[in-house]
Amino acid sequence: MNKLDKDYQDLLYKVMEEGSTRDDRTGTGTLSLFGTQIRHNMADGFPLLTSKKMAWKTMQAELKWFLKGETNIKPLLEDNCNIWTGDAYKKFNKYFEDKGEEVDICQNGFSNHIKANDDFAKKWGELGPIYGKQWRKWRNYDSDYYDHDQIKELVSNLTKDPYSRRHLVSAWNVGDLERMTLPPCHYAFQCYVNEGKLSLMWQQRSADLFLGVPFNIASYGLLLKLLAYETGLQEGELIGNFGDTHLYSNHLLATREQLKRTAPELPTVSISKCNILEGEFEVELNDYNPLPAIKAPLSN
Repeated sequence: MNKLDKDYQDLLYKVMEEGSTRDDRTGTGTLSLFGTQIRHNMADGFPLLTSKKMAWKTMQAELKWFLKGETNIKPLLEDNCNIWTGDAYKKFNKYFEDKGEEVDICQNGFSNHIKANDDFAKKWGELGPIYGKQWRKWRNYDSDYYDHDQIKELVSNLTKDPYSRRHLVSAWNVGDLERMTLPPCHYAFQCYVNEGKLSLMWQQRSADLFLGVPFNIASYGLLLKLLAYETGLQEGELIGNFGDTHLYSNHLLATREQLKRTAPELPTVSISKCNILEGEFEVELNDYNPLPAIKAPLSN
């Protein structure tokens, strides 16, 4: 059993045993703990869980989408990534329900319309100023002179002033929250350089422990790896801090299945191309031999 999967399974078990039963926004119900953490040394392998097969290509597509500053789901759908489609479709349905009109299009049909019709995509595929917008074009509403590119500044400062304590990127723009389809769950990350090694710590207000957190771990692990490559640093430690750490009630059977498993060793990832400011990279996943995927329903 590799250490990351063991630590993750320990956290699953802790929430199962100690979590409080709580209602939630989705109406599903959760077991919840407040204030948990995952730590991983990047020297121990790439942080993609092996106790269940993970959606590696989907995770890459979303990270590229963030780094390009995108907020419309059309590029994601064109990359066969559907993780944000439910949020856009829910907004589409609510618009017509509020008008007292029936919606005669299913989610798959909605996705096809987004991909095929630019006007439809522009109107209904937009999620508002979520992650990518804040990372790359943070609007200062007290001034109209520029949109702030936090990723560009981060890369520059890591190179020019690596020991600064200000290597911070935030997606929690209070002035924009009401315009977002969903306020950011992982709302900020900070970088830290010591002895030539780059570490990254992210903050997450809401942590869907079975489905979301493994995805977040891998995504921020890849972001750390890309930033280190871009700035000529070695890879240090990856740290995730979670506020409301929860298991949805309809994920408990799947969680029990995962807790029975002994995970193989972690894979490695090699980078062949990286231009983080353009949101472009090519990576290869090596020696990934996970146990089978465990299905669980999404709670939107």
